[in-house]
Amino acid sequence: MTKFRSPVGIAAVVLGVGFTASCGAGGTEVAAVSTTPSSSAVTSTTEVPPPAPVDACAAFVGTLTERQRLAQLLTVGVTGTADAVDIMQREQVGGIFIGSWTDSTTLANGEVPQINDASAVPPMVTIDEEGGRVSRVEDLLGTDPSARETALTKTVDETYQMALERGRGLKELGVTVDYAPVVDVSSQPDDSVIGDRSYSDDPAVVVQYAGAYAQGLRDAGVQPVIKHFPGHGSGSGDSHTGAVTTPGIEELRQSDLLPFAQLSGTGVGVMVGHLDVPGLTAPGEPASISPAVMSLLRDGVGYGAAPFTGPIFTDDLSGMAAITERLGIVAAVEAALVAGADVALWLTTDDVPQVLDNLEDAVATGRLDAAQVDTSAATVARFKGAC
Repeated sequence: MTKFRSPVGIAAVVLGVGFTASCGAGGTEVAAVSTTPSSSAVTSTTEVPPPAPVDACAAFVGTLTERQRLAQLLTVGVTGTADAVDIMQREQVGGIFIGSWTDSTTLANGEVPQINDASAVPPMVTIDEEGGRVSRVEDLLGTDPSARETALTKTVDETYQMALERGRGLKELGVTVDYAPVVDVSSQPDDSVIGDRSYSDDPAVVVQYAGAYAQGLRDAGVQPVIKHFPGHGSGSGDSHTGAVTTPGIEELRQSDLLPFAQLSGTGVGVMVGHLDVPGLTAPGEPASISPAVMSLLRDGVGYGAAPFTGPIFTDDLSGMAAITERLGIVAAVEAALVAGADVALWLTTDDVPQVLDNLEDAVATGRLDAAQVDTSAATVARFKGAC
């Protein structure tokens, strides 16, 4: 059984030195010391530093048009293979999302290669597959327990093996990114918004089990995305139905943020939730569009984490009232990317052209920094193995 592995040189110059002594009426004379190199001196050589390494992902981004770069920052839900092929041919988005509404034949009939063939840059094929009540492939791959049940009934090594098997099944179906595991710390009832999707109300247990699950996915060739930063486990409600307020940032530092601090440097992506965080987010500005939240995650300063170099995903921007009651999809995508997200996620392909038109205008007018777009596009490309 595979065991889970816990988270100028200086060149010398020889100089000739000559002494001449002569006798004279006044006494002994010592000639001046010569510092002119003799013919036998070893001459110095200047070492030429090697050329700076080429960032393959930055070079890759340089081959794309501005609209293509912006499109790489979008991941959108699709109704099926035809819808996915159409949006790839028209706009070359960076990712597609397989949801509960997506025609199951896209995965069941092995149709993902058709989608990849429609794009010069194959998209991330993303899914919500946590186990328990959040499963999109139960009919294809069978049932896995919820996170809470897993922590109560399985060892950490068994959890790794379960995720490895699930990841291999997802990979075979064509999925490349899984929005799992949940690393929220929660004691909520099983059927609440987080509830049994959380491994535990103990951050250390969450780190062990979520870390094992994430590694199992990675070892199977599927990229994990941990969620929901900065912590949904003690939120006031369900962001699908309305605004959610978490405990203040100081309290989150003591518990909810600990799994993110431990796991954000393990090669994962991170999803940011639509969460109002007292002491961190501005009024009416949920975490998913908050520069302060994106900076907290990216820099790591303020919650004991290393700087985060992976992709930052938003939670769904079009189907959750915590964001849609405040902004339409066009404005929400711009706000998220300006704040520092790398990937804006939403549920349909309908608004992609309008979103991209607006983002091009945002770059042209300076609302969205072009260099930031390039960096995010390179981050996405690296995460999905395009460079």
